[in-house]
Amino acid sequence: MRQLPASRVAELINKVPEVTLSFWIIKILSTTVGETVADFLAVGVGWGQGLTSAVMVVFLALVLFNQVRLRGHEPWSYWLTVVLVSVVGTQITDLLTDGVGVSLYWSTTVFAVVLAAIFTVWYMIERTLSIHDVVTRSRESFYWLAILCTFALGTAAGDLATEALELGFSWGAIIFGTLIALTYLSWRMGGNAVLTFWIAYILTRPFGAALGDLLTQSKTYGGFGMGAMWTSILFLSVIVLFVVIAQRGKAGHQAVSTAE
Repeated sequence: MRQLPASRVAELINKVPEVTLSFWIIKILSTTVGETVADFLAVGVGWGQGLTSAVMVVFLALVLFNQVRLRGHEPWSYWLTVVLVSVVGTQITDLLTDGVGVSLYWSTTVFAVVLAAIFTVWYMIERTLSIHDVVTRSRESFYWLAILCTFALGTAAGDLATEALELGFSWGAIIFGTLIALTYLSWRMGGNAVLTFWIAYILTRPFGAALGDLLTQSKTYGGFGMGAMWTSILFLSVIVLFVVIAQRGKAGHQAVSTAE
């Protein structure tokens, strides 16, 4: 990894949480929330895709601005940003598919190419794609741009599998869940940590979307009929619980460090 000029280092503190089991649980829950909240606001509340997208983009801009300004990792800010990125990423794909009529085959392909381009430019400039090295404003900018694209790509790929290819919500969740498990096994067997992380990160989006649809859609369409509102409330509550635990753990760690 190349040496960072002192002028480019905002603070040598990683802005991304440690990748643990709780990280992946919150990530999957946030992807599902992105699907259910977007559907609830657009359909349940009656805002429509246009107004929902506009409101969520404004909220995301405000939260992301605060996230970038922080000097280190703050669980509440980080995961709030992820949830809003999930909602906006979902809306981007939905607007292209339902509003403009872009084929899911095309949107999936285009988002995959765009994500590859982001990773290429990111690596050419920073010489690393590791989330353990998100210690500068430049790297954090690339990181959030890639995250947004993974959500848009995951939404398109998930809809392509469950709707266009008619696999259904249950099979969609099973297939993407299996791919995530295989990615994990690949990492455990010595696969590249950075590559397997990003593959898993992308796959959790369509898995979460399929899971969200499975829970919210009526039994007529193969779902459990929980509805977008109750699913969103349930998953958001679990996310808040995990984030509170993470925030308390961070505070406790800082107190111990100060005492030492």
